[in-house]
Amino acid sequence: MIVDFHHHFVPREFVTVDPGDKLILTYDENGAPSYTTHKLLFDIEAHVAMMDATGIDVAVMSCAAGMAADLERSKFVNLKAKQMEKDFPKRFIGYAHVNPLGGAEALRELSVCAGDHGFPGVTITSEQDGLYLDAPEYEPFWTECARLGLFVFVHPALKLNESKQFDAYDLARSVGREFSLIMATIRLINSGVFDRHPGLIVQMSHLSGGIASMLGRVRSYQDKVFWGTKGNARHGALPEKDLDYYINNNLLFDSGGFCGMIESVHTALVELSPTRLLFGTDYPQEIRTAGVTKTFIDGIRALPQGKLILEDNARALLKGRV
Repeated sequence: MIVDFHHHFVPREFVTVDPGDKLILTYDENGAPSYTTHKLLFDIEAHVAMMDATGIDVAVMSCAAGMAADLERSKFVNLKAKQMEKDFPKRFIGYAHVNPLGGAEALRELSVCAGDHGFPGVTITSEQDGLYLDAPEYEPFWTECARLGLFVFVHPALKLNESKQFDAYDLARSVGREFSLIMATIRLINSGVFDRHPGLIVQMSHLSGGIASMLGRVRSYQDKVFWGTKGNARHGALPEKDLDYYINNNLLFDSGGFCGMIESVHTALVELSPTRLLFGTDYPQEIRTAGVTKTFIDGIRALPQGKLILEDNARALLKGRV
């Protein structure tokens, strides 16, 4: 039973211009490439064909257009995700899509997603509207997710709060989003989100921006005495427990975002427990063919920890849904 936790779709109704066989690339206000639209995003039959060809049993579906969106758009995406579950039984599971800064109405939609729709998790972006995940404005969202028992899938923001430094070479997408994920992880831990909500589970996409290669440095900077920040309200803040406690209890890391490169999974396993890794493809964006997907799956399966990553961790998180 292979579950893909990082699998995207876009409702056909959101694509105003038929892309045909072309890619339509949009840019943010600073000229940084932001989002690629193409027909695979809404060709759900093609998704199923790819899954059949590669042995993926279930895909947990998220939609970039529904992340950090207004209420009506969120509701529309959620209904589309639920319809996919009905149209393709046991092949798709929907993530809830709500704006975490959307106030009481968004939280009511979150409750609908957990109850009426039965979605097991909710997707948000790593930063939004000039704020980061440790901002006080997010606290009602974390509280409600914990109350409803929903895990949270943190996807990199398609529009970074600050993208000016990534004004060339497609840097916002290639590395800017990864910096955003690493920062989101540290902010969640050090701000005490998991201390206030000890049962909260957060799935960081892209192996948290490849955080494994940075963990030695991140751990060092938790020593506030050594680095001289002890007592500083912002830079000296620490959680109640050691950094690795939260990595091993509250955080999961999916393998999407590295274009099917097995070397990135090898790197992650140097620092991260295999019990914390989930399989993800980022289909049909960073992977668009069955061949690349199959090679990626075969590479993970060949690992001693492969079954954990492809199957066992998914069963533990989805609790009877697969």
